[in-house]
Amino acid sequence: MRSTAIRPSLGSRIFDVCNIVFMLVFTFLMLYPFVNLLAISLNDGVDAARGGIYFFPREFSLDSYIFLLQNEKLFSGLWISILRVVVGTTTCVFMTGLLAYVVTIRSFSGARFMRVLFLITMYFGGGLIPTYLLMVQLGLINTFNVYWIPGLLNAYYMLLMASYMQGLPESLFESARIDGASELKIYAKVVIPISLPVFAAIAVFSSVGHWNSWFDVILYNSSGKWDTLQTYLRKLLLEVEALQQIQDAQVAYSKYRNISSSTLRAAVTMVVTLPIVCVYPFMQKYFVSGITLGAVKG
Repeated sequence: MRSTAIRPSLGSRIFDVCNIVFMLVFTFLMLYPFVNLLAISLNDGVDAARGGIYFFPREFSLDSYIFLLQNEKLFSGLWISILRVVVGTTTCVFMTGLLAYVVTIRSFSGARFMRVLFLITMYFGGGLIPTYLLMVQLGLINTFNVYWIPGLLNAYYMLLMASYMQGLPESLFESARIDGASELKIYAKVVIPISLPVFAAIAVFSSVGHWNSWFDVILYNSSGKWDTLQTYLRKLLLEVEALQQIQDAQVAYSKYRNISSSTLRAAVTMVVTLPIVCVYPFMQKYFVSGITLGAVKG
């Protein structure tokens, strides 16, 4: 007997075509700003001021990138940013995960109170000035610790992780307690290994937040000793924009004649974005599975 293949209906084929077209258009809209910035950053600054650059540079030039990479402060800022991401993400994920485990312990009578207490902090805050005064009283101003200590606990991350942990079998924890394991040991030996998807998802959230953060650097690091990469690039961009407004500075003109604020801004965006773009594909499977499983209760 010959097997007859089922031909898709006309409506199904129309839907497939529309779906493909929509995804292609959506992909183009997502990628075009990145490609456009890359083209502008690789273009000559004077020529870029004319506009009309879309996918490819009109007059190829690496002056913007050379200007960025020739300063030693760039690498010190990069090191501080990497250190902030590593320390801040590690401590935030570990401590927030511990808090999430505590509020999911069924035998703990204060679990509900702690959950509500941290939930309130998502909607009400002390404000900018009281927070700054608190950092001064704690001695965190102009120190590296101001980057990670205030972010040790995050209420939103706690809710995501607690939702995931509530779906874990209670028998695992009961067996560990019968064997004499402490709650901290249960968290380290049982909860973390079987909750890696949601931990990895929260790590992506936290690391991107630390990497892109710049306002707290300006607020709490007035000495400039602990300037991150983003803060340094922002200062550099403001410097170039200010120098372009000085018509009489011949030295400045000769130094920055092939650089414009638009090309430097594009180069800065590329330098800041590329590390996250390179890391995200390796964490994507944990990111998707962690958020999906953490939002569904078994």
